[in-house]
Amino acid sequence: MNEETEKYLKSMIRDVPDFPTKGVVFKDITTLIKDPWALNVAIYEMKRCCHGTHIDRIASIESRGFIFGSILSQELGVGFVPVRKRNKLPAAKMLEEYELEYGTDAVEIHKDAVERGARVLIVDDLLATGGTADATARLIEKLGGEVIGFLFLIELSSLNGRDKLSKHNICSLLKYDS
Repeated sequence: MNEETEKYLKSMIRDVPDFPTKGVVFKDITTLIKDPWALNVAIYEMKRCCHGTHIDRIASIESRGFIFGSILSQELGVGFVPVRKRNKLPAAKMLEEYELEYGTDAVEIHKDAVERGARVLIVDDLLATGGTADATARLIEKLGGEVIGFLFLIELSSLNGRDKLSKHNICSLLKYDS
């Protein structure tokens, strides 16, 4: 992605200070996704990250990851797999817990979401600590799928989430140091 495009996409993301807690500057993507041109540019750049890669499924994490993952799966002509928070999926499912700063949380996937050997790209809006993305990768691998990489709109580099995912290819469109 060229510098001008990166600057444009960053200009479309609103900073919300002290959300969800004091001292955090939340990167609000609602200002980007409400603009059809900005959303189109973001999807185009995400597609460029996938160029030349064989993908069978895109798995995305609730809820903002669904926005990018579902559009990208449609653009690439591959199936979409929703990864949800605990107790949100209706059929037989698998659960994977991950560590939070204080405690644990979990994500789930349907047991029939990924076929053995399927090549899966994990797409989400934001890479922070990497906990949910890593848990998603573990779920896909337990189902016999192959995680071919991760794709994020935003990466908060200072939180070192990339380290947790380092055995995979990672593409982040926009990086923020703090």
